Amino acid sequence: MAQIESGTTPWPAEAMESYRWLDAYLLKQPATEKEFQPAWQAYKYLLRGKMYAYVGVDDRNGRPIVTLKLEPAYSELLRREYADIVPGYYMNKIHWSSVYLDGAVPRQVLADIAGAAHRTVLSSLSKKAQREILEA
Repeated sequence: MAQIESGTTPWPAEAMESYRWLDAYLLKQPATEKEFQPAWQAYKYLLRGKMYAYVGVDDRNGRPIVTLKLEPAYSELLRREYADIVPGYYMNKIHWSSVYLDGAVPRQVLADIAGAAHRTVLSSLSKKAQREILEA
């Protein structure tokens, strides 16, 4: 998979539109860094070196996904409500959930989930690191 800027990915055009919006949203989260993970053929979104999201393709069905780190109770609630939110692909199924980008999860819900993933990792950092990030 080439860099998103080149416009070349293995995903259908309609999924790419979802990804471009989501990519911009994730990059607006404070102190977020993005890097490409060649072994996964996916983009990782990190906060002080800790991953809170990745966007890639589910090898089992070829569907584009975003996988997010969430509080277990929140993940469980989302999975019951939306068929396109499933246990995290290749991740700890308790703390990670995957959302199919070509599915029926509303954009605002996906934005809320992405923000929650960032906050989940932010809260795991030291108080000093949290202050530095929020004050920047």
